[in-house]
Amino acid sequence: MSNLTPSRSQTDPPLGASSEVDLAGARGFGGRPLVRLIVVLLVLLALAIYTSTLPTVLVVLAIVAMIMIHELGHFIVAKISGMKVTEYFLGFGPRIYSKKFGETEYGVKAIPAGGYVRIIGMNSIDEVPEADEERTYRKASFPARIATSAAGSFMHFLMAFVILWSIFAFVGVPDANKVIVGQLSVFSNMATPAAQAGLKPGDQILKVDNKVVTSGSELASFINSHPGKQIVLEVARNNKDLFIRVTPVNAMNVQEDHKAIYTGKKPLGMIGIVLGYGTSTYNPLQAVSKAASGIVSTSAQTVSALVSHFSPHGISLYASQLVHPSTNPASPGAQSRFESPVGIVRLASQAVHSGLETVLGLLFSINIFVGIFNMIPLLPLDGGHVAVAVYEWARSKKGRRYQMDITKAMPLTYAVFALIIILGVTALYLDVTHPLGNPFG
Repeated sequence: MSNLTPSRSQTDPPLGASSEVDLAGARGFGGRPLVRLIVVLLVLLALAIYTSTLPTVLVVLAIVAMIMIHELGHFIVAKISGMKVTEYFLGFGPRIYSKKFGETEYGVKAIPAGGYVRIIGMNSIDEVPEADEERTYRKASFPARIATSAAGSFMHFLMAFVILWSIFAFVGVPDANKVIVGQLSVFSNMATPAAQAGLKPGDQILKVDNKVVTSGSELASFINSHPGKQIVLEVARNNKDLFIRVTPVNAMNVQEDHKAIYTGKKPLGMIGIVLGYGTSTYNPLQAVSKAASGIVSTSAQTVSALVSHFSPHGISLYASQLVHPSTNPASPGAQSRFESPVGIVRLASQAVHSGLETVLGLLFSINIFVGIFNMIPLLPLDGGHVAVAVYEWARSKKGRRYQMDITKAMPLTYAVFALIIILGVTALYLDVTHPLGNPFG
């Protein structure tokens, strides 16, 4: 699946994409306006600095929508489970509009980036009216608490599946067996045979001298071995098959920018094209299987990348980046870097210029990462709430419900939160002072 999902998106966690940092969960999922407001302001600053195109803005808004859908997952499951959800808001900052329907206040805040839901009684220290106690998160059944906590990540995997299914079913994936003319070369001392013959970018080369072309290397080898000899290319253009006669020139006689491009001793044929690859789509049922397989493989890669990032070697690499930053996205040091909101917006802008498939691949990768990262079993992440629920279930005895003293987990929770802040600040520093190159080529 590496051809569908950018490698940096799989291996470089995008800090700021996660919406689940609530120190003890006492205020519900996503109930930390100050921290989120800072993240939002950074995103908007990055957007103003690095983008000026509508498509990039739309991609950033798509990422915001992903966070809202994450929160919607918590909201729906909590409501179905009978928990009391007091707020569901789009945006952060000053309140623009809100209206209460039933027991939940729905509204919009000034900065339309992300959102949050608030569920009462997330832990043992959250004070709620006695009349509402039976509808708190902490009083819900074990399955309900697990489902509510995991619902956000589930929505990310659901979105990832829909995106990847759409790529396989409609957008198409690169197919090495479909050789196309990517672009025409320019010779400084002569017209290219391809241009003279009428080849055009986008033409799919089906056959050469009536032999089926199965790879770019196969076609290149055939052309290279026929300098000065006419060959016949069968190409597909606009759903029509055309036969084009072209005579490769000897590369010894070709110049680009007034310099010889080939200094070998054996004649070498060339027609002046840069090869590319076409795409293939699958029927909707096949796309389901392909998408499921892609999610499994990408999830495994993401877990491996997270383990690597937080290993002693990964931490050492990241520390070295702070001292000697690398801007080459392919370098080991650069691959140890995290993405700040600035980096995420830059990635979005770069993806837009690489085409729809790259944009969808980026959104797919972010969904997989956020879905997995949020399930790390440490508070304040979703996985921390799952871990607490499992621990309480394991400690409960027949007829007696055990409730964990959340204050005992606070030191570790603050440590995790501090780590996230440190990573966010250092990632922002690197993205502003030493931005990485375009990973999409």
